[in-house]
Amino acid sequence: MNLTLNRPIKNIVFLLLLIMVIASACSEQNRTFVRNYPKGRAFVYQNKINLIGNISKDEKKRLLYQLDNYWDDSLKVRKVQIIGFFYKIKRPAAFDSTKFNQTINQMNAYLNSQGYYYATLKNQYHIDTVKDQIRTYINMDIVTGQNIKIDTVIFELKDSMLQQITNAEIKKTELVHGNPYSKQVISSELDRLVNLYRRNGYYKFTREDIYAYVDSTNPQLLELTLDPFEQAKLLANIAKAKKENPTWDITVMRREQPDSSRLFQYKIGKIYYYPEMKITDIPDSVILQNNFKEFTQGEAVMRYKKGIINYKPLKENTYFKRGDLYNESNYFKSVNSLSQLGVWQNVDLKPVVRGKDSLDYYFFMTPTLKQSYTIDLEGSRNSGLISSGSLLGISTNFSYVNRNVWKRAIQGVTTFRTGVELNILNNTSNPDNLIQSFLVNAGHTYIFPRIIQPFKGLRKLDALENRRTLLSINAGYVDRRTFYRLRSVVTSWGYEWRKGNNIFSYKPLNIEINALEKLDSLDKLIEKNPFLRTSFNEGNIVSQSFSINRTTISRNNPNKSNYYRFGVEDAGAIFGLIPGIKGNIYRYIKVENEYRHSIKMPKSELAFRAYGGIGYNYSNDTTIGITLPFFKQFSGGGPNSMRAWTLRQLGLGSSTQAESDTSSNAFRDRYGDMQLEVNLEYRFTIASFGSLKIGSAVYTDIGNIWNINNSTITDPATLFSLKNLGRDLAIGLGTGLRFDMSYFLIRFDFAYKLKDPLRTANGGWMSAKNFEWTDTRANGVKIPNFALQLGIGLPF
Repeated sequence: MNLTLNRPIKNIVFLLLLIMVIASACSEQNRTFVRNYPKGRAFVYQNKINLIGNISKDEKKRLLYQLDNYWDDSLKVRKVQIIGFFYKIKRPAAFDSTKFNQTINQMNAYLNSQGYYYATLKNQYHIDTVKDQIRTYINMDIVTGQNIKIDTVIFELKDSMLQQITNAEIKKTELVHGNPYSKQVISSELDRLVNLYRRNGYYKFTREDIYAYVDSTNPQLLELTLDPFEQAKLLANIAKAKKENPTWDITVMRREQPDSSRLFQYKIGKIYYYPEMKITDIPDSVILQNNFKEFTQGEAVMRYKKGIINYKPLKENTYFKRGDLYNESNYFKSVNSLSQLGVWQNVDLKPVVRGKDSLDYYFFMTPTLKQSYTIDLEGSRNSGLISSGSLLGISTNFSYVNRNVWKRAIQGVTTFRTGVELNILNNTSNPDNLIQSFLVNAGHTYIFPRIIQPFKGLRKLDALENRRTLLSINAGYVDRRTFYRLRSVVTSWGYEWRKGNNIFSYKPLNIEINALEKLDSLDKLIEKNPFLRTSFNEGNIVSQSFSINRTTISRNNPNKSNYYRFGVEDAGAIFGLIPGIKGNIYRYIKVENEYRHSIKMPKSELAFRAYGGIGYNYSNDTTIGITLPFFKQFSGGGPNSMRAWTLRQLGLGSSTQAESDTSSNAFRDRYGDMQLEVNLEYRFTIASFGSLKIGSAVYTDIGNIWNINNSTITDPATLFSLKNLGRDLAIGLGTGLRFDMSYFLIRFDFAYKLKDPLRTANGGWMSAKNFEWTDTRANGVKIPNFALQLGIGLPF
C-alpha cells in the first residue's frame, strides 16, 4: 500500500530524521541516562573487557559476547536501548570491589571450557563523579595465552561391533589433530557417537555409556634421568613448549555398565497403528483394549473403529519395517512425516522391548478437524493508466480445505475469489461508469503425500523427507471496462521435497492459456504509447521450473543465519518447435538467485539481502514480442523492494520514456527482463509492552530493473550495460516503525530517493543544499522524492 504525505507531516518526518542523525553522531556515553541510582554510593556505570592475544577477529568477538555474561551481579551494567539511539541504566547495583575475584573465577572457568587454560585476568577501575552520581568505570584485561590444541585422538570402545561402527565413520569426527580444544568440541563428538550408535541398533546406549579422557601430561616427563642438570633442562623445555604450543591427547572410552543389554543391537518387531486416538485416551490402556477392528499386512497392524484412514499413507510415511535395526533418525523421521500429513494434530511413537533384542512400535495418532473454510474481505484503492481516475476495489475470498480426501491423507484446497472496482470516488452522473472492472477466479489443488511418477527405477524417491506431489488447476476472468477482457486457465503438476536444510521444488509441467480480447480504449492507448505493446502481447506458456531453498545457521555463532534461493524456469524449449504451436506460446528462460544474511544481537539485528534475476526470450517471434510476458517480468518499488519508490514505479534503467510521453500517465507500471537489488537494514527495538514490541530500522535499498533485448520501440536507456551501471542504479535511504505482536507484524516505512536515475540534476543525486520533497520532470510532472510504505511482515 502506498500513502501520500501532506506538508505538516513532511516537516515532522524531516525533523525526526534530523534528530536521528544528530543522535547517532553522539557517543554512546552521551546518549546514556541513569535512573534510580543509589544516592551517595558508587555504582557501575560502565564495564569493559579487553582481550589481548593472537586470536582471530571472529573468535575475539565470540569470546567478548560470551564473557560479558560472567560479570558478577554487582558488577553488571543493565543497559537498555530506548528509542533506537539512546540507552538507560535503571536501578544500578551498588559497586562492590570484593566481587572481582568471583567474576575472575567465572570468566576463567569459561575460558578453560574454550581451551584457554593459560589465560591471565587483571581488573582495574576508577571512580568519577557526575553531579550527584558516583560512577565506576571497570576494565577487565584478559591475556588469553595460547589455545590448547588437540594432539592424539584414540577411540577405545572395548566392543568389536562398536569399534567397527566408529572406525567406519572416523572421518566425521570433530576431534581433529591440530584443531583447538574446547569442552564443546568434546561434548559434540560424544553426542555424534551416541547418535551414530543409536542409528545402528543400540536402543539403550546413552551419554552415560561413553566419556572422553583428556591427558595433559607431556610424555617427556616420563623419561628417566639421574643427571640434575639434564632434568632441569628437560623441565625448562617442557615449560616452554607448554606455553608456546600446548597440546593434549584425547581418548574416547566406553564406561562399563552392569546392564549388558546396553550393548544389544535391537531390531524392529511388530508395528501397531492407532489412528483414531482421543486426547483423553491413555496409551497403555488403549493397548489392552480388544474392541478394535484390525487391518493386518505382514507384521504391521492398524487398529481402528471408524476407519478414517487407509493403511497405505501410514506405510508410505513409516521409514522402517520388521527386521530393520533400530534407527533413531528413522524413528523421528516417521513421526515428523506422519505429523506433517495434516490428518493428525498429534503423533506419538512408543517403542516397547519384547524378548531379548526386539522392539515393537506403537503409533498413537489424534485426528485433527478434517474440513475447514475461511472467508476474507479485502479493500483497496487504485489509480493508474487503465482506469478512469481513482477506484475503490472490493473483493471476497473463500477457501475450503479437506485434509483427508478419499481417506488417503490427500489434501484438497478449493479457492474462489470475486471482486469489483467501483468509480464512486469520482464525481460522475453516468451510472454506467460505476463498475470499472470485474474479476472472478476459481481454483483447486490436490496435495498428494508422496512422489507420483511412473518409473520403477526411481522408487527411492519415496524415501525423501516431506515429499509431496501437487496438482492444481485455476481459471479466471477479468473484465476491464472498455479496455480488455482476459480469460485464463492455469494448470500444473509438480513435486516438493526436503533433504537436510534444502527444500526442493520441481514442476515438470506448467500450462498457462490466456485469451486477451482488446477493446477500443486499449488499442488507442497502445497507439499513443507504443512501448505498452509488450505488456499486452498475446501468448500462452508451457514451461517447467526448478528451485532450491537452503537455510543454514553458523556453527560458531548461532546468531548468524544464511538463506539461499535459486530458481530457473524454461518455457517452450520443446513445444515451441512444433509448427502448429510455434508463435502461440512464449519461449524464454528465467533465472533468479537470492541470498540473505542475518546477524542477531540482544536488542537489534543486522540484515542483508542480495537479489538478481534475468529472463531471456529466445523465440524472436514478432507475434508475441521479444520480451518476457509482463506477468513474468521483474518490477521494483513497494513495501518489500526499493521502498523509496511506489509499487512498480522504478526504472527502466535511466530511461524517462515512461514519464515523458504524456504528463497524465506519469505513474504507469513498469516491468523489465532483468533486476538487480541489494538491501541493508539495521533493526532495533524501541520499547516493549507485554507481547507487543515496537521497533524501528534504518535501511538502504540499491538496485533497478532493465530490459536486455533491443527493438525499434525500445529506448537504449532501458537496456542493461555494465558501463552505465553506476548511472542506472537507484538508491533509497529510509527508516520506519514496526509493531510486532509475535504472530503479526505491521510495518510503516519512510524512504527518500538518495539517487534517482530519472532525476536530471546533479547526476541523479539528491542535493543537501537544495533539498526538495518533489522533483519536476521535463514534461512538468512533479514526482515525489519519497515514499511512505505500509507492509505486513518484514521486507526480507
